[in-house]
Formats: sequence, structure tokens, C-alpha cells
Amino acid sequence: MHIHILGICGTFMGGLAAIAREAGHRVTGCDANVYPPMSDQLRSLGIELIEGYTSDQLMLKPDLFVIGNVVTRGNPLIEAILDAGVPYTSGPQWLSDHALQGRHVLAVAGTHGKTTTTSMLAWILHCAGLEPGFLIGGVPQNFGISARSGGSSCFVIEADEYDTAFFDKRSKFVHYRPRTAILNNLELDHADIFPDLAAIETQFHHLVRTVPSKGRLIVNAREESLARVLERGCWSEVQRFGARKEEPGTLRARGEPDAFDVLRGSLKIARVEWSLLGEHNQLNALAAIAAAEHVGVAPDSAAAALARFENVRRRLELRGEAGGVKVYDDFAHHPTAMHTTIAGLRRKIDQESTRPGAPQTRILAVFEPRSNTMKLGSMKALLPWALEEADLSFCLQGNYGWDAAAALAPLGAQAIVADSVDKLVAAIVKASRSGDHVLVMSNGGFGGIHGRLLDALGVRP
Repeated sequence: MHIHILGICGTFMGGLAAIAREAGHRVTGCDANVYPPMSDQLRSLGIELIEGYTSDQLMLKPDLFVIGNVVTRGNPLIEAILDAGVPYTSGPQWLSDHALQGRHVLAVAGTHGKTTTTSMLAWILHCAGLEPGFLIGGVPQNFGISARSGGSSCFVIEADEYDTAFFDKRSKFVHYRPRTAILNNLELDHADIFPDLAAIETQFHHLVRTVPSKGRLIVNAREESLARVLERGCWSEVQRFGARKEEPGTLRARGEPDAFDVLRGSLKIARVEWSLLGEHNQLNALAAIAAAEHVGVAPDSAAAALARFENVRRRLELRGEAGGVKVYDDFAHHPTAMHTTIAGLRRKIDQESTRPGAPQTRILAVFEPRSNTMKLGSMKALLPWALEEADLSFCLQGNYGWDAAAALAPLGAQAIVADSVDKLVAAIVKASRSGDHVLVMSNGGFGGIHGRLLDALGVRP
């Protein structure tokens, strides 16, 4: 089959392309911007890429056009496809029909932690010899790739609640029909397509409805929103995790995020010792351990695999050090994710600062309100809380329709706003000192700010 993928350079569609190519299909694709690293990865697989969405791509005459949700009505190629009456489908539907049928799908849903938890789960199953297929919205450092078909019945997928395509406004995850589904957490997000939290809860319940009675839901015990989802109806076994106190059958952690016992009720069933930071990653680990157990991986074996887990690129990733200042890159873009990421780094710094002679260190949080939700200003009131554990905060003011300086006013002189990346870099370099940790948070490239910072810090007097 020859498929032509619209929006091929997105992480999901690029992963789908890799899986299709691995399965022997001829794959071509197009995107508005074709650039590395995804363009290099796809071309290395023998996938022909076209820049733009020109209507003459109909002349490729593929068997099927596979359309990503980035493409909307009015797009010239979409209009040509509709006018010609040729076959088309969405990315999630193609994946369901051609890659997931007959397999034990393990889906990871949630507002936060999907990519990391999916990567953990895939790594655990890999270490157990199960050779899982996977499609992840990032690049796990253990694998170095975001997707593969795999050699077993298991397939691990990051299950996004964002809509499917211009013609299918259901969440992507309703197409995956998992037998094991992690419901990691649930908050208001994607304010561009969901009017409120209740609308997202409805989509999550659609996912719950697709899990068979012999399937298993892995549910965060701390989330009231998820409890409301299950109250609408649940027909599958439920394994809860993350309770703050002992509950029969529920998995919970005892200890620090980097070294903790895994308890089922009061019984210790495993111990995790690893390099990851933050209570959020501790919860992600519990979810992954619980899901892996559903396909026969013992918790102690899962914990041993997590000891060798190297995280995902752009998750508190140290990009370099210059002038005594460490610069990190993180994908956090929702206020809750920003808060937990800063808290994890703060906890690590505080632990290290207890050593005799350790220098006083600060966190300089740098963020770009780039997601559709943040651009709308729906969560601007939460920004002071999101940044409260940082010593200084720096924000890029874009054409958002709201004033970042006003939103950050409760932080007083601890918050600095600039209207360009160059000005932001200059302000950070001026304010920083040796021993500082600069934490850059964005779901985009942020104008290459990481490299610019390291260059500027390296020549600072």
C-alpha cells in the first residue's frame, strides 16, 4: 500500500510513518515545515518528503491519504482530496486498522506524564523480553527512536486526548481499543478545543468504555477528576496507584522519589532506585509497574528495568554548563507541569546543598507560553503558583493577547519579561551567577535559546 501522510513531521505522524515503512508500505508525506531532526529520521527510512500542501500532490496517486490533526479545511491539498473523492483517513484510525488489530494495546492517557510513562512502560516490557511495539510522543533515550512495530503482541502507545482530525473531533485515544489503560491524571488543558474540564472527562469516559471487561484500568488514586470519570460507569478491573496512605490493593510509594519502596497495601513488592527527579516521576513509575504487571512482568523485574531507565529527551535534560551555570531543557508548558518540574529540581538542589561546603544555588526558571492553551491566557492566573519555587522567573512576551508582566506581577521583582529571545538571553545572563541552575521550559524550540544562553554565559566577563 502507498500512503501519503499530511502533517508527517509531527511526532505522532512521524512515528506512524516509521511503523508503516517498517511494515513494508510505501510512505510519502508532506508538512508545512520539513526540517531536522524529524526530516532526517524520515528520509533515512526512505520516505520522500514534500514541503507544503500543494494540490498537485494528488498526482502521487497513493492508495490512501492519512491526515494529521494539524491540517484544517481550507488547506489546498485537503480541498483537492475532498473534491476528487479519493480515499482518506486519520492517523489514529490508520494505526488502529493496520498496526493495532489483534494486539494487546497498553495505552497511557493523562494531562501530564504521558510521554515519560509510555517510555517507562515500553522499556520495562523490552527488558522483560517482550519486544513491544510502541509509539511515543518523544524520544526515549534508551531506544533512540520514538516508534517501532515490535515483535510481539504487545503495543505501548501514548494516548492523547487531543482531537483526531478535521473530520473527527473525538479524542485520538478512542481509536486504540486498549486492554490496559493508564489514566495518569486529568486537568483542564487544550482550551482551544475543550470548553471546560467536564468536556475532557467525557472524552476520558469514552476511552473507559472501550476497555474490555477482562482489561485493566490503572488509575491515579489522587485525582478527583478520574474518580468522576469512573463514576459514570466502569466495566473493567481497576488497579489504583499513588494513594497517600495505605489502601488495600493500591500501589503506593514509600521513600524519596529517587529511591523508594513499592507497596501493595502494606506489603513491599519492589524497590526503585534511579536518577529521575520529582514525585511526579515516582507516580509515573507506579503506573508503569502496574501496567506491566497486567502483561505478566513482576513488579521487582519492572523496578530493575527502571533502574536503567534514561528518561526522555527534553525532560529536565542538561544541555550544558558554561560560566558555572547549568542550563536544562524541559518540555513543561502547563502550569502544573512547570510547578512539579521546578519542585523536582529544587528537591535535588536542596539535597546536594546539605553537603559540607556546597555552594548556594538558585533556580532561574525561563518559560515560553507557547501551547494553544497558554496562548489563550486560560491559565495565566496560575503562573505565579507554577513559578513560586524558582528564585527568578523569565518569560517571553509574544503576541498572546494578554500581558505576561501583569500576570506575573504577584512575583514582583522576581519576574522579568522580555519581548524577544535576544533580550531574554541578555537578562538571564545579567542576573545569573556561578552555581545557578537555568531551567528552560517550552513545548517548542524557543528560538534556540539553550545554545544562545550557553554561548553567552561562556564569554561572560
